[in-house]
Amino acid sequence: MATLANVKIDREFWKDYLSAQGNQLPHLNDVEDVTNRVIRVMGGNPGEMQLQGTNTFLLGTGKARILIDTGEGTPVWSERLVEILKARDLYISHVLLTHWHGDHTGGVPDLIEYDSALADRIYKSHPDPGQKDIEDGQVFAVQGATVKALFTPGHAIDHMCFLLEEENALFTGDNVLGHGFTVVEDLALYLQSLDIMADQGCIIGYPAHGVRIDNLPAKLNQYIRQRRAREKLIYAALLDSSAKGTRANSKPGLTTREIVGKVHGDIPKQLIESAIEPSTVEILHMLADTRKVGFVMYSGTQRWFVNNARQVHVGAP
Repeated sequence: MATLANVKIDREFWKDYLSAQGNQLPHLNDVEDVTNRVIRVMGGNPGEMQLQGTNTFLLGTGKARILIDTGEGTPVWSERLVEILKARDLYISHVLLTHWHGDHTGGVPDLIEYDSALADRIYKSHPDPGQKDIEDGQVFAVQGATVKALFTPGHAIDHMCFLLEEENALFTGDNVLGHGFTVVEDLALYLQSLDIMADQGCIIGYPAHGVRIDNLPAKLNQYIRQRRAREKLIYAALLDSSAKGTRANSKPGLTTREIVGKVHGDIPKQLIESAIEPSTVEILHMLADTRKVGFVMYSGTQRWFVNNARQVHVGAP
């Protein structure tokens, strides 16, 4: 059953989300030595979903560096990257892509144009033609950086995180952000991946968007608590609807938008469409997979109900 504590967690979630989408994000330098073995190069693509832009990282302490992600292909990103490689006499030994989304892979062609040898050094789970596969647990190493790949799907089917052993730090990709919360494709897989990430015992998190996470265990716990709280709230909304009963000629269950209204009240339409409604659908699908809820099609619209409390007809008029 939903509790006041769960409602508070959910409201904190959307307060944080709205803050992250506004103008309150801290400034991130275009290029920054975050530590003596981690250089962050900004992707030059700030936006509503990208926050300050995509973070890409060069790892190592010698001339050879591992590159994590490539931004979305803005010219300014490749200019920044090439400038620092030349200025410090560095080269890229491996290119590791966290997942297939364009704001992480779009810079690949520019990399290959800069150095054609990199075409044989690009690694991704579920690789595109010409790329190399990444296996769960595979290790990539250069001087000063030993990186272990972790298969962590959910945000995307091919999502990988990367553990930097020398810093006990985790490159979290889009699974955990520096501000606000992420959206996911498969919530059940995503929650399993959060557990995998937590099991690594890493203190520091380097997200693909936003500032460095200095207390990754707390951040992961916040993500897990928020998702579970919303699951309870959504189930409670459906349970409340079924408990009140329906007339014989009324519509069955609740639409996704009606569930959003019951759980969140008055929320800006843009936020509903871009974040709240998609995340509500994720949770409903997970509840449906465990047979806690079901849906019927009514006049071409999905209407959701609690499985053991269904009392109405399933056909559309």
